[in-house]
Amino acid sequence: MSFKQKYIGDKSFYKMLLRIVLPIIAQNAITNFVGLLDNLMVGRTGTDPMNGVSVANQIIFVFNLIIFGAVAGAGIFAAQYYGQGDHKGVRYAFRYKLIVCTITAAVGIIIFAFFRENLVSLYISESSIAGCDPVATLKYGSEYMYIMMFGLLPFALSQSYTGTLRETGETIVPMAAGISAVVVNLCFNYLLIFGKFGFPELGAAGAAIATVISRFVELAIVVIWTHTHKEHNPFAVGLYKGMYIPKDIIKKITIKGLPLLANEALWSMAIAAISQCYSIRGLEVVGAQNISTTVSNLFNVVFLSMGLAVSIIVGQALGAGETEKAVDLDRKLIFVSVASCAVTGALLAAISPFFPHLYNTDPEIRSLATKFILCVAAGTPLQAFVNAAYFTMRSGGKTMITFVFDSVMIWCVNYVLVFTLTHYAPGMSVVAIMFCEQMSNIIKCCFGYYLVKKRKWVNNLVAKS
Repeated sequence: MSFKQKYIGDKSFYKMLLRIVLPIIAQNAITNFVGLLDNLMVGRTGTDPMNGVSVANQIIFVFNLIIFGAVAGAGIFAAQYYGQGDHKGVRYAFRYKLIVCTITAAVGIIIFAFFRENLVSLYISESSIAGCDPVATLKYGSEYMYIMMFGLLPFALSQSYTGTLRETGETIVPMAAGISAVVVNLCFNYLLIFGKFGFPELGAAGAAIATVISRFVELAIVVIWTHTHKEHNPFAVGLYKGMYIPKDIIKKITIKGLPLLANEALWSMAIAAISQCYSIRGLEVVGAQNISTTVSNLFNVVFLSMGLAVSIIVGQALGAGETEKAVDLDRKLIFVSVASCAVTGALLAAISPFFPHLYNTDPEIRSLATKFILCVAAGTPLQAFVNAAYFTMRSGGKTMITFVFDSVMIWCVNYVLVFTLTHYAPGMSVVAIMFCEQMSNIIKCCFGYYLVKKRKWVNNLVAKS
C-alpha cells in the first residue's frame, strides 16, 4: 500500500470528511471568534474586569467539560446504534443524556450559588502591575459566575441535543443553532457591556447576561427543529412518552460513561489547577493567559473538530461491523488532523503579536500574552495527535484507557511539571515553563501512538448477539 493510499486518501474520503467536519469547524470557529470579541469587549472596560471574567471562565470551563463527559458515554452508543440502524437504541441513549445532564446542571447551580467567591479567590494574588486590583478582580469574577449560573441548564440540555444530532449524521442544524446563538450573544454584548441604545451599561455582568440569553436561544432552535423534523430524527418519535431506558442499556452506558465523566471532570480540574499554578506569579500572568487562551482557541477548533469527526466516523464504521474500514479511516483522519494543525500552528505563530494589542491593558501583559501564544503554536501538532488518539480510543468504548491516557497523564505529567517549576524554580520565567508544558505532550504522543497501533479500540459495542 502506497503512502497516499495509507495516509492521505482519495476524493471520496475527503468528501465524506468535509461533510462532517466543516460544519463543526464553522460552528466552533464562529463561537470562539465571538468569544474573542466578547473577551475584547470586556477587556476594553479595563484589566480588572478582564481578569475577573477570565478566572470565572476557568471554573465554568470545568463545568462545561463535565457536561461533555456526562453525554460522551451515551454518545458513543448513539453513534454506533445509528451506524447499526437502531433508532430505538439512539432514543435510549438520548434519554440517558437528558437525565445525567439535568442532574449535573443542578449540582453546578448549587456550587455556583454558594461557593463562587471561594473558587474565584484561589486564582487571585498580588500583582507587580499597578492596574491590577485583587479585590476588584474578585468582585467582577463572583458577579459574572452568579449570572452564568442561570445558563447552566440550557447549556447542558443543548449539548444533549446537538451531540445526538451530530452522532446521527446531522451537523448543519447544530452549526446553525450555534451561529444564531453567537450572533445573539455578540449583539447583547454590545448593548449590555457598553450601555448602547438605552440599555444599561453593565460591563462584565452584561457579558454574562448576553451569554445566558444566547444559550436559551441555541436550546430553543435545536429542540424545535428536532421535534418538527421527526422524519430526519426517528429517535425523537415518542421521546418524551416516559423516560424508560432498558436496564441492560443503562448498565452498558454507565460502565463506559463513568470513566469518561470522571475523565472530563479530572482533566478540566487539572487545567484549572495548572492555571492556578501560573496565577501565583501575579495577576498579570492571569491576564496574559486569558488573552492567549482566547486567541489560541480560534485555531484549536481544527484539531478539536477533527477529534469529534474521528469519534463520529470511526464510531459509525465500528457500529456497522466494518472494522478494517474503521482502522483505515482512523489512520487517515489522524494524519489529516496533524498535518492541518501544523499549518494552523504556523498561522497562529504568525499572528501572535496582533491580537494582544487590541486589548486595553498594560503593555507588559500584551507582551507576555504574545509569548504564551507562540508556546501554544509550537505545541499545536502535538495536541492534534493526542486529541485524535483520544477520540480513537473513545469511539471503540475504551473509556478506562482514555481515562488513563487523558486524566492520569495530565495530572502526573503536566500538572506536576508546572506545579514544580512555578513553585520551586522562581528564577525560571513563566514563558519557559509554558513551553516545557507544551513539549511534555510528546510523552502522551508516544503513549497514544502505541494505543492506536495495538488496535484494542476496535470494538463493536452494539453488536446483536
